[in-house]
Amino acid sequence: MPHTPPPPQETPASAFERLLTVLHTLRTECPWDRKQTMETLRHLSIEEMYELGDAILDNDLNEVKKELGDLMMHLVFYARIAEEQGFFDIVDVLNGVCEKLISRHPHIYGEVEVNNEEDVKRNWEQLKLKEGNKSVLAGVPASLPALVKAYRIQDKVRGVGFDWEEKHQVWQKVEEEMAEFKNEFDVTAAAAIDTEKAEAEFGDLIFSLVNYARFVGINPENALERTNKKFIKRFTHLETRAKESGKNLKEMTLAEMDVFWEEAKRL
Repeated sequence: MPHTPPPPQETPASAFERLLTVLHTLRTECPWDRKQTMETLRHLSIEEMYELGDAILDNDLNEVKKELGDLMMHLVFYARIAEEQGFFDIVDVLNGVCEKLISRHPHIYGEVEVNNEEDVKRNWEQLKLKEGNKSVLAGVPASLPALVKAYRIQDKVRGVGFDWEEKHQVWQKVEEEMAEFKNEFDVTAAAAIDTEKAEAEFGDLIFSLVNYARFVGINPENALERTNKKFIKRFTHLETRAKESGKNLKEMTLAEMDVFWEEAKRL
């Protein structure tokens, strides 16, 4: 017999309760939902997070709303699975994060005084260490993409005062790493390159560029992804114009392709 779906709700609490009710019904009655585990949901949750990231960069707020709903459903799903296994439930999850936020904001819920955002971040990292974290970097997930991980590592150590004082010092480090990278090979010579050393120096160069970006308020992941999107848009235009002209990209010269590329840039 079909279930009567709970109607839309007006308040955050009642709307959240509606989601819990729907998820409980699906987990009980739907063969697909009933079969899922934390492991099978994991890659789907990662995909949803990337879709949310795309929507944010595209400034598509309607998509942001949809993706937030998908992610919220996943979070409730994980809590439901844990409850079935007797480990914890959604109440434990919500109370846990509330307690953490309260304890890590003593300038709001206590007597600690702060002057700015940097004071807040320093307090946050110090409190995490007092809670039992063995390292400031313990909270950086090992599976993060390398560019995001570099940014988070640098941001974390900044929270305990390990940072440059002036941006020109950071740029000097970039130039130093660029010189070391270039010294590993001569682009005009045919001599073999020590790939391992060059790769190490290239990694140092990227790390220093990420550090400079962070220091001047640029998120390198967002910056690179916007460049990716820009390149894709321009190259797609190139492909479309080549097709309209009856040309095959593989048979075109770089100069011919560059005409359409510059056209895409003007657009």
